[in-house]
Amino acid sequence: MRWLWIPATCLLFTIFNLNASAVEDEIPLNPDKSKEYPLFEYGEVKIPTPTRGLLYPRDSETREVRRLDGMWRLVRSDPSDPLEGIREKWFSNNLRKTGRQIIPMPVPASYNDITTDNLRDHVGTVWYERTFFVPRSWKVNQRTWLRFSSVHYSAVVWINGRNATSHSIGHLPFEADISGLVSFGAENRITVMCDNRLGSRTIPQGLVYEANTDHGSEPVQSYTFDFFNYAGIHRSVHLYTTPLLHISDVKVTTQLTAEGLGRIDYRIWVDGSQEGRRIQPTHLLVQLRDRDGQVAVHQINKAVYHGTLLVPNANPWWPYLMHPDPGYLYDLQFELYVASNEEEEADALQDAYRLPVGIRSLSWSNDSLLLNGKPLYLRGFGRHEDSDIRGKGLDNALLARDFNLLKWIGANAYRTSHYPYSEESMQFADKHGIMIIDECPAVNIDIFEPQLLEQHMSSLEQLIHRDRNHPSVVAWSVANEPRSHKQGALKYFKSLVNFTRSIADGRPLTAAINANSSTCHLAQFLDIVGFNRYNSWYQNSGRTDMIVNLLTNEAQSWRDKFGKPVIQFEYGGDTMEGMHSLPAFIWSEEYQVELFSRHFKAFDELREKKWFIGEFVWNFADFRTAQTITRVGGNKKGVFTRNRQPKEVAHLLRLRYFALAKELDQCMLPRDLTVYISKHIHNEL
Repeated sequence: MRWLWIPATCLLFTIFNLNASAVEDEIPLNPDKSKEYPLFEYGEVKIPTPTRGLLYPRDSETREVRRLDGMWRLVRSDPSDPLEGIREKWFSNNLRKTGRQIIPMPVPASYNDITTDNLRDHVGTVWYERTFFVPRSWKVNQRTWLRFSSVHYSAVVWINGRNATSHSIGHLPFEADISGLVSFGAENRITVMCDNRLGSRTIPQGLVYEANTDHGSEPVQSYTFDFFNYAGIHRSVHLYTTPLLHISDVKVTTQLTAEGLGRIDYRIWVDGSQEGRRIQPTHLLVQLRDRDGQVAVHQINKAVYHGTLLVPNANPWWPYLMHPDPGYLYDLQFELYVASNEEEEADALQDAYRLPVGIRSLSWSNDSLLLNGKPLYLRGFGRHEDSDIRGKGLDNALLARDFNLLKWIGANAYRTSHYPYSEESMQFADKHGIMIIDECPAVNIDIFEPQLLEQHMSSLEQLIHRDRNHPSVVAWSVANEPRSHKQGALKYFKSLVNFTRSIADGRPLTAAINANSSTCHLAQFLDIVGFNRYNSWYQNSGRTDMIVNLLTNEAQSWRDKFGKPVIQFEYGGDTMEGMHSLPAFIWSEEYQVELFSRHFKAFDELREKKWFIGEFVWNFADFRTAQTITRVGGNKKGVFTRNRQPKEVAHLLRLRYFALAKELDQCMLPRDLTVYISKHIHNEL
């Protein structure tokens, strides 16, 4: 077989340099992009260009939002010639003109499991297309924007055959002003080329090689991470308007004093087209409304786009089970005014944008992570955006089910393993008081080099820019199971963490590490040390009597060497739903229960030392992986099945998590936590 190192996105974006530009009131979002971080003796690594805009589309008095979700048309490229559509200019006309089979394809969804043919394992590019109308009313004094919430892995977009935008790194949003590309009051065509190939310089990494099959030579995508490389337009596509001069970005930070005084520091960015630059704002009205819509505090700023709101007797944002009213959100409303016409007395509203805000303080030390001054003990899951048929596609019904299960089981946190989750899931977490360890797509990072570091930094910059205003985010995770013991990892991660800390927006940095404490070159730079370890599964399989001592000793070794708070981010074992064995045997539901129970004992011993601050199960639900002989239908480590039904261990974990909530935060226990057995036992429980 012939091995091909293909940094797919580098190839695409050498052809297309399509980043949209805008005239903007520039207040730097990040350090000077010209600053460089030294890496190795053979090169320099430049800081990524700061992300601009990308506010989540919301209707307001001055904005209109439409979704382009629904059935699109899809054509696959020849796997051996992924750029044939570029040469043949498929974007210049209807995809039916290509003569290829048209596949109806839902958006949002992964395309892999929709059809019954081999589209599932297609390597290379596919082309999406649909038509849409833009009202004539959108042409006057407005800008029209096209926003993709996620296309995996990279995308190039055309409107009516003309280049609109491009993006790499799946799971993150991108947008473009398409006012000059659409026909108002007429039908328009949108074409998207999606490329799922992963190379040595993509985040995450992969390898494409040529394999000899019964049908000739074909490209095969390989990767080391243990989840399926679903691809497609995974999240919603929005079409929305803004005024010519509009609020393009918002950043908020909050604090809460012991006396209950809330503080919100805000900054907005104002963006305008050349026509919009002639519009002169007169003032900015900022209003903070409580849950009942009452104005708690307001402020008027003239020619200043940043300020501070002080909120007496603020309702704090608390995590689930730490307070009777978790996830309290205010509505922060920004209204930008401009000079009115001579006939009008009052200034005119130019733009309005509303942002949900949770008031809370987050701090950390070498011993603990604190929210509103109270030490946190995180208990929850690693998860995946993964379900039958739709793959990683956004599904609001599934999202609602998952958060119901998180609350039912008593979890207060989860990791976005191993990539940014949908913006809708982040909003759910804010509302429900579920804390988030927000992770970038850098899973199993290896082969450290400058070009990879630039991509890695870019993925973190885009993630932090997108999620910095969410109160649910309590830490940034810079990587999952990187090869941090290897040569080159020290300089790589020192540069990465230095950059990330400069834009971290008041959150600590962590990572999920599977190296040993004695060999890891990453942990020393972090604020919280997280480790993954599968005692009695990948090591000492079947021996649940070899968990407590090994786990407590390893956690202590991380603490002794680095002197930071410690979290176990992954533990667990595969379990076949409905498989039973007494005495417990590996893969049975009884074995999973026994494995968890022994971990609980180790966690309780560690909790007494205060610096151990969290336990995360791997995984929330079963999920699909690449086809291997070690995965029967995917990874089965879920506490819930892939269709979100509980395994036996879910009931044990529920008892555990609510017992911790009762002990640590004196929460009320659910009435159905235990079933009636006998009068004596029921009273004791």
